[in-house]
Amino acid sequence: MITTVTTVTTVTTMVALGLATAISVAAVIALVVFLTTRELASAGRSRLSLRIARFTSIGIVPLIIAFAAMVAVKIAETL
Repeated sequence: MITTVTTVTTVTTMVALGLATAISVAAVIALVVFLTTRELASAGRSRLSLRIARFTSIGIVPLIIAFAAMVAVKIAETL
């Protein structure tokens, strides 16, 4: 009985860590895509380019906050 509970707990923990890593990687990729899109769109002079640059700014702020939290957690883990 105890080994079953231990096994289930270990598997659940490993799956949660894998899922957290996958979400972190997806957030970083999304941040890079948004930052690149914003830079390229802000270089243009058309109304559409400026609109796209403003639109991508909405998604950048929460992703930067998430990135800062991920970095803080990684630093705390190493200390």
